Amino acid sequence: MLRRARPGRGAVKTTRLRVTLAEVSPTVRRVIDVPAAITLDELHDVLQVALGWTDSHLHQYRTSAAVYSIASDDWDDEGETDERGVRLSALPPRFTYLYDFGDGWTHDVQVLGSGGDVAGCVDGEGACPPEDCGGPPGYAELLTAVTDPRHPERQAMREWAGERLRPFDQQTADRRVRDAVGSVPESVRLLLGLLADGAKLTPGGRLPRVVVRAVQQRRPDWYPLGRPASIEEDLLPLAALHDVLRHVGLLRLAGGVLRPTKAAGDEVETVRRLRTWFPPREFHTLVAERAMALVAARGPLKVPDLAAEVFAMLGQGWRRGNDPITVTDVQHDLYRLAHQLAAVDMLAAISPAWTAGPSARSLLPGVALLADLV
Repeated sequence: MLRRARPGRGAVKTTRLRVTLAEVSPTVRRVIDVPAAITLDELHDVLQVALGWTDSHLHQYRTSAAVYSIASDDWDDEGETDERGVRLSALPPRFTYLYDFGDGWTHDVQVLGSGGDVAGCVDGEGACPPEDCGGPPGYAELLTAVTDPRHPERQAMREWAGERLRPFDQQTADRRVRDAVGSVPESVRLLLGLLADGAKLTPGGRLPRVVVRAVQQRRPDWYPLGRPASIEEDLLPLAALHDVLRHVGLLRLAGGVLRPTKAAGDEVETVRRLRTWFPPREFHTLVAERAMALVAARGPLKVPDLAAEVFAMLGQGWRRGNDPITVTDVQHDLYRLAHQLAAVDMLAAISPAWTAGPSARSLLPGVALLADLV
């Protein structure tokens, strides 16, 4: 008998941080609760959305004893430690987060102690300065120009800054922090729950019919023919979800029986593993992030129109083999991604247009960042 449990659900142990932007007036400050088990690369995603930055520049963490940054192909690692996998708990109670080495934005980060039951932004003040405004001195000049009616550059500065001088909104910051931290999609909870007691796979290595039909009952739109499904591949998002969960280590096959791993019982670790399916800075990840940000922000979009907008957002220089990437290449990538994104509830529908699902903003950090910018 199948039993649907709800693994990965429940309160997440959090740590409360106070983040203050140095040398800036009026004060720019955020108080955020983040998972206690968060890593520095994950924290970077959260800090970007909490403050209001756009992740357009390099960053570092600095303590009195170490410097942490993200490794790259041309990274000079002398004196620096790769931040990936380093837990927040490994840093002292006070450290510095640097963003944009040209403008030189310095954030004082202080660990205040335990946070609430869920991640989010619990307090704050001050608008985030616009990107590329010249650091604290340039920001001070900008504020003087836009607030002084007699300033000769007032109109030009107001036009340049535009909506980039939005006042701080705690509700928006809270939502964006929660999205950047991420949550387990309901589709993932569903399948992990159905397999909680284990299920013997078919001779072909696919899910048994009883599991397929239990999923179909909850997700009838995954099999639009309107009759009982027989095999896993009848529900293409289910087939994709099975493969994803096996690949990222949330399901394990032993003795012909498939069941969730220990990691699947941990909310933070489950999200972390799901995100490994979309490695940072890889082309298909960039396509997925931009497509989902557009759909989440604007509503349903047909794939050809979506491909054209994603192509414009990617910028120049992308190549497949010896040939430059085209809109058609992006469109083909979107078709390949469709069932994977539907599998993790990022898409609610893929035909006749892509429609955002409940996890559209809360699985890939890049979507949480981009959705309010497109």
